Amino acid sequence: MDAIQLSVARRVVPELLEVLQERVRILNRIGLLQPIGRRGLAAELGTTERILRAEVDFLKQQGLLVAAAAGMSLSVEGQSLLEELNQVLAELDGRSELSSMLARKLGIGRVMVVNGDSDEAEWVKNTLGSEAAVYLRSVLQAEDVVAVTGGSTMAAVAARMPHAGAAVPVKVVPARGGLGENVSLQANTIASELAEHLGGTSVMLHVPDRLSEDTLQMIVKEPMVQERLTEIRNSTVIVHGIGEATSMAGRRQSTPQEIGLLEQRGAVAEAFGYYFDANGSIVYEMNVIGLRISDLERVRLVIGVAGGGSKADAIAAAAKAYRIDVLVTDEGAARRLLRDN
Repeated sequence: MDAIQLSVARRVVPELLEVLQERVRILNRIGLLQPIGRRGLAAELGTTERILRAEVDFLKQQGLLVAAAAGMSLSVEGQSLLEELNQVLAELDGRSELSSMLARKLGIGRVMVVNGDSDEAEWVKNTLGSEAAVYLRSVLQAEDVVAVTGGSTMAAVAARMPHAGAAVPVKVVPARGGLGENVSLQANTIASELAEHLGGTSVMLHVPDRLSEDTLQMIVKEPMVQERLTEIRNSTVIVHGIGEATSMAGRRQSTPQEIGLLEQRGAVAEAFGYYFDANGSIVYEMNVIGLRISDLERVRLVIGVAGGGSKADAIAAAAKAYRIDVLVTDEGAARRLLRDN
């Protein structure tokens, strides 16, 4: 049943769409968290095991779920059907149209919008990661060099990368040095996990993110660092997050003077160590070792992943500042972008 047929059927059976949406929500959450037990799933969905039991039993009978000691997972058929159902629901709830409108407004070739707002629910960020991961796997080519940035959204991309399918012989590299934050959110860690899930290889860049000019010039002369920088700057695919300027300055432990300068210059977005104003102009540049804006001109594909209404201005600025071929975002960001920018 396609979106048009479902819309017609809804006129006769109004509750049809509501039941479908709920079952798709269950399947999506299992797909994100698998394997997961019924108790954990009930907690994630904000319901009780008793209420959930009937729906789970029905989905098992349909061959969409498989149960094991570790918990429930999607079957191959369940995963395939879920992808089709998500497309149908995206048309019905307006997300397909939202994607098209946003692509035209931002001048980005392809925009994908997932349900929800990352600012309001953590599971939406996981959905963002899953959507970006599935898309990334579908476009990778043998011998690609994939550069990834750090942050919680990019960590979700790595964690949600499907394990199924043949290994992809790619190399995954960190786009730049670490921020000095939680190790699990650093680009090195994310590159390693992503490569493991894809069946590829990864390299690490063991340098801090914040460096003085003198230290920067000294470190880049090191042969190992030069070798890593060459690999990073030869990336063919870039997957990156887009940060809100003030938030990123805080994560970098910027001084009050630096934060004041960013505010004075109207910085709203950060990516690749650059801060941009609402017009997409560079207003501040960090001393970082890794990818530069000029490197984006040589790559085959640039994918941006960012969501939440609070990121709307940052996404709009980034789209003006540099080339983004594909944007994966959520409804929270998309609706605010179309309303305010």
